[in-house]
Amino acid sequence: MTTVRVRGIYTTALTRLLGTNGLEVVQASDPIQERFDDAFETVPADVTIETTRDRQGVEVSGDPDTVETVAGELESLAIDSFRWKDSVPRGAVFDAEVIDAGGGSGATVDLGDGRRGHLKYDDVNGYVDSGDRYRVQVTEPTPPWTDDDPRVEPTLEVADGLCTLSRGRSGVSAALRGERADELVGMTDLLSVDVPDGWGIRWQSGAADADLEAMGTALEAAATRARELEAALEDAPDRPSEPGLLAGLQSTSWCWFGRESRLALDNRRREVETTMAGHHRIKAADRAASAAVDFAEAVCDAPGEDGFPFGVVSRQFGPTMGDRIEIGHGKPDGRCISLGRGEVTDWDADGSITLERSMRGGGTYDALGVPKEDGDVAVTKFREGRWWYPTTYKDEDGTAKGTYVNICTPVELFPDGARYVDLYVDVIRQPDGTVDIVDAAELEDAVDDGHVSDELYEKAMNVAEAVERALSK
Repeated sequence: MTTVRVRGIYTTALTRLLGTNGLEVVQASDPIQERFDDAFETVPADVTIETTRDRQGVEVSGDPDTVETVAGELESLAIDSFRWKDSVPRGAVFDAEVIDAGGGSGATVDLGDGRRGHLKYDDVNGYVDSGDRYRVQVTEPTPPWTDDDPRVEPTLEVADGLCTLSRGRSGVSAALRGERADELVGMTDLLSVDVPDGWGIRWQSGAADADLEAMGTALEAAATRARELEAALEDAPDRPSEPGLLAGLQSTSWCWFGRESRLALDNRRREVETTMAGHHRIKAADRAASAAVDFAEAVCDAPGEDGFPFGVVSRQFGPTMGDRIEIGHGKPDGRCISLGRGEVTDWDADGSITLERSMRGGGTYDALGVPKEDGDVAVTKFREGRWWYPTTYKDEDGTAKGTYVNICTPVELFPDGARYVDLYVDVIRQPDGTVDIVDAAELEDAVDDGHVSDELYEKAMNVAEAVERALSK
């Protein structure tokens, strides 16, 4: 049976989803143990799923074949689910060269083939300077929609959620305190597991619920991976050389969930636990919202009958009148481009906001061919859940210079920004009333490249054609 460890705001829904698709969730947290009737084993996980820091999606890391299977399940959640394979996966070992040690908390390092990493100064002995080379391991990969570089450290470790083996660490320790920590350390002597020389053992908090057999299974699995890592590095030079990948035994994929995906996860969670409409949508918006959602679900017998409560959520957490928010223009290849920040000048509880941005002169507006001039204002109207949004450009006198309608996955309006994935095709209306669909070829290219499904292509074109008809009336 394939085993998966899940953590973060999507845990209940994903536990239900994966369980019904023949995957076994292990190392379950106390709340998950309480919500499900199933008995969850405390054994090593083939794959770990972690919610990203911005709560927009999840990291899926572990055995490459299993990652492919699990990421495929998550991608099929809804029409606006996306996934991307990371070229700098968790646990991979690289030779790295420092290319920028100009300040901050760490240096930027070259990992080869255009890949970058962040090496914290505190993780390195001695002064770090440009040109220095290190052998590093990826300890915190980063999703493609952020600007952060993956964190790397000059270490060698293998972990399975229950125990961690570290090369250079000595003896046995536990990431716990008190009697249970002493028990874990003492019980290690009872395990007939051959740990490679030079590798120290550290039991993680999850091992507190493990019996002796589970501890032995976990330690054996970690020891096997440590040997595999040593074998993969056997032919590597003694000292770090040219930047490049030396060993990558695991795979990492990233899954981004759009609004439809979060609603699908709500439905999965609702099969197990009381779940208000927009549960994951609200929790993805703001960390402070999690406690409010948990409270609402605890006191409501049947929440969610009236649909996603945008007005309530927006009044509590934003965005609302006077806020300044960013337009997060996602791309199907995983990138996220900022289109700038604007002020919310109109707001409605139905999920509609108007955002105004001041424009700088220079160049022309895409597809419209109209010059950008100082004093121009971009007026963008978003509506939560809509597959498109219009931006009208006006000069300093308020005269319209044209309208650009972006076709995208359903818009989500978070406290700090609007978020969606751009689907390339757009509809424009010139000042003389001429309406055209543009950039359809770019959408077709995205389909050919495997970034956009046939279903999503059809949806995007249908939306574009509907918008074109509406604007032509």
